[in-house]
Amino acid sequence: MPTLANRVYYRIKPYVPWAVRIRARRALARHLRQAHAGTWPIDPRAARPSPGWNGWPDGKRFAVVLSHDVEGPEGLEKCRALAAVEQSLGFRSVFNFVPEGSYRVPAELRRWLTDEGFEVGVHDLHHDGLLFSSPTEFAAKARRINGYLRDWSAEGFRAGFMFRNLDWYHQLEVGYDASTFDTDPFEPQADGAGTIFPFWVRPPAGAGRPGYGELPYTLPQDSTLFLVLRERTPAIWLRKLDWVAQNGGLVMVNVHPDYVRFDGEPASASTYSVDHYRALLMAIRDHAAGPCWHPLPRELAAWYRSTRPAEAPRPAPAARLPVSIYSHPQPHPPALRGKRAAVILYSNYPSDPRPRRAAEAMIEAGMSVDLLCLSSSPSDPAEETVQGVRVFRHPMQRRRDGIRTYLWQYARFFLAAFSFLTRRSLSRPYDVVHVHNMPDFLVFSALLPRLQGSRILLDLHDPSPELMQTIYGLSPGHLIVRVLRLIEKASIGFSHLVLTPNVAFRRLFASRSCDPEKIALVMNAPQPEIFSPDRFVEEPEPVEGPVLPVEAHTEFRVMHHGLIAHRHGVDLLVEAIAQLRPRIPGIRLDLYGGETPFLPVVLETARRLGVADAVHYHGPKSQAEIAAAIRECHVGVVPNRRSVFTEINFPTRLFEYLAMQRPVIAPSTEGIRDYFGPEDLYLFTPDDVASLAAQIEAVHRDPAAVPGRVARGLAVYRQHRWEGERDQLLRTVAGLLPA
Repeated sequence: MPTLANRVYYRIKPYVPWAVRIRARRALARHLRQAHAGTWPIDPRAARPSPGWNGWPDGKRFAVVLSHDVEGPEGLEKCRALAAVEQSLGFRSVFNFVPEGSYRVPAELRRWLTDEGFEVGVHDLHHDGLLFSSPTEFAAKARRINGYLRDWSAEGFRAGFMFRNLDWYHQLEVGYDASTFDTDPFEPQADGAGTIFPFWVRPPAGAGRPGYGELPYTLPQDSTLFLVLRERTPAIWLRKLDWVAQNGGLVMVNVHPDYVRFDGEPASASTYSVDHYRALLMAIRDHAAGPCWHPLPRELAAWYRSTRPAEAPRPAPAARLPVSIYSHPQPHPPALRGKRAAVILYSNYPSDPRPRRAAEAMIEAGMSVDLLCLSSSPSDPAEETVQGVRVFRHPMQRRRDGIRTYLWQYARFFLAAFSFLTRRSLSRPYDVVHVHNMPDFLVFSALLPRLQGSRILLDLHDPSPELMQTIYGLSPGHLIVRVLRLIEKASIGFSHLVLTPNVAFRRLFASRSCDPEKIALVMNAPQPEIFSPDRFVEEPEPVEGPVLPVEAHTEFRVMHHGLIAHRHGVDLLVEAIAQLRPRIPGIRLDLYGGETPFLPVVLETARRLGVADAVHYHGPKSQAEIAAAIRECHVGVVPNRRSVFTEINFPTRLFEYLAMQRPVIAPSTEGIRDYFGPEDLYLFTPDDVASLAAQIEAVHRDPAAVPGRVARGLAVYRQHRWEGERDQLLRTVAGLLPA
C-alpha cells in the first residue's frame, strides 16, 4: 500500500523533469544498495518453498515467465520488435498494457500478439501512482479495470510502480496478479513477498471469489539495473537466474519495451541495449541446472490453481522470516565425512589458490586434512592451522632459476614429502593423498600410503614437458623433455585418478599417458566471495552515455595481472600501447605482479618506446586488491606469446575479468577456444602486436558493443564457477573411496 509520501510524490511527478527524477533515484539507490547488500539481489531466505509445494509439472527443475509492462507510446512502438527477439529464441511472454494511459492500445496489436502465442495483460488503469488513493476510489477503478480484463480476454494484472494491496485485489476478476517481488529495496513499496515461488491469496470470508495466484518477479527489473544502477552487463540477472534455478523457483523478469534500445537506435541515458535481454534469454535456454518449464503466466496460474494445497497460506514478509530455515547448501558426499587426507604441495599455502580451495572443500565436507608445503619466508610458522587445514611447512623457499636449481629443489622436497607421508601413515593411514604437480614425480612420495590402501589423486596443474620447453626453449626431442614425458606417464600410472584444469590438457595427457576415463576436470575458478562486482558500489558517472570513455582526452585503463614472464607477452602489450598512444592519448597500462627477471625488460621497452609515463607497475597485490583493480579498469588483457604451453593453457585471469564484468582481450589459442568464441572475448593473433592493438582499440572505439560481449563471456564463466567445480572435486574424491 503506498504511503502518504508516495501519494504526494506521484501527484507532483508529472511536473518534475525526468533528468532530475533519475538523478535523485540514483543517489538514493547507492545508499539502498549498500544497506541491503545481504538481501539484494539475492535474499537467501526467499528460497523456502511454499508449504505443501510439490514441484513443477513433469519433473521440471524450475519455471520461467517473461513479462513486459508497456508504459508509454515509445514502448508501444517496440512491442513487435521485442516479441520477435523472443520468438527467435523460442520464448513467449505477456505484454501488459495501460488501458487509460498516455497511449491507446490498438486491437490489431493485441490480436497479433495472441495469434503469435503471446499473452495480453492489464497494467494498472492510468499508471499514475494513484490507484490506491482510497478504498472508494479503488473500487470505482476496479470496475473499469474489470471491463478491460473482459474486453481483452486478459487474466493477469500488475499495478503501476509495484504498488499493491493484495486484499483489495479480490475486487479484480483476475486469475493472477504480478505486483510483488521476492526482494527489491529500490521499489517505493519495498516490502517483498519473501519467496521465489508462486503463492495463493485467499479471499476474506464472504467475498464470493475463489482467490487468485500471486506470481512475484524474482529477477531485478530492467529499469532498476540499467537505468538507475547503470549496470554495464546483465551479470546480476545471470547470477540471480542461477540461484533461482538451483533452488527450483520461479524465474520471472519484467522488461519494459520503452527502455530497450534496438540495433540502429541512438544511445541515450533512458535506454539500454537489447543485447542484455538477449543474453538473458540465451542463458535461460542453455541453463545447466536442468529442464525448465516456460509457460505463459496465465498457464502457470491455471496449473497452480488446480494443484495448489487447499490451505496454502500467503508467505510472511521476508524481513520477518528466520534466516536459518532458508539455507540450501549443496549436500556434500556423506562418504567423505570422517576421512583423512594428506596434501603434498611444492608451493606456498594458503597463497596458491587451487590447492587452498581444494583443501578447504575437503574440510567443509567433513574430512581432516594435513598439508605439507614450502615456506614463503623464514618467518613462516613451521606448523599452523589455516581454515581447518593443518599446514606443515618445509624450511625451504622456492627459487626460480636454471634447470639444475629446479632439479635440486625438487629432489629435496621429494625426500621431505616421502618422510612426511611415511611417518604419519605408520601411525594412522590416510584415506586419500592429493599430490599437486610440479614436479610430477612427487606422487611417488606416497609409496607407503598406496601400499596401505590409500587412494592417490594426482593434480596436474600443468604439463611439465610443454612448460619446460617454453621456459627454457628446449626442442621436443631434447633429452630432458623426453625424460619428463616418461615421468609423466609413470606418475599417472602410479596414481588412481588424475585431475587437470582444462580440456586441452586432458586431451594431451590422454593422447600419450593414460585412458581419458582416468582424468577428471576441475577448472581453476575465481573465489566467488572476492571476485564479485556486488562488493563494489560504483559512484555515478559525471555524464550520461556509454559506459566506456570515447573522448580522446579521457583516460582509458588497460590492465594485466599475473606472472610477468616472457611467455606471457607483457612486453608485446607495452608495444601495443605505444602503437595506440597517438590514437588514444588517454591510454594507460596497469601491471600487477611480483618482481621477476623479465620485469626490467618490460619497463625498458616502455622507456624505449616513449610510453614510460603510461605504464604503471603496482607490484604484487592480494586477490581482493586485484578484484578492486579490475573493477577500475576498462579492459583486461592476457597477451600471451604462442608456445607449446600457452597454446593449450587456460589462464584463470580470463574468468577473473569476466567475474568482475570487464571485457577480456586474449590470444586465439586452442586452450581458450575450447571454451570461448570470438563473440565472447576479443581474440587476437598471438605474437601479432598490430592484432593485439586492434582489439584494444575496438573496445575503446565501440563501447556500446562491449556489454553484449561481456554478457556472452559471462554465460561461459557461470558454467564453471567454483561452486560447481568444488562439487565436482568432492564427487571425484568420494568416488575414489571403497564403497
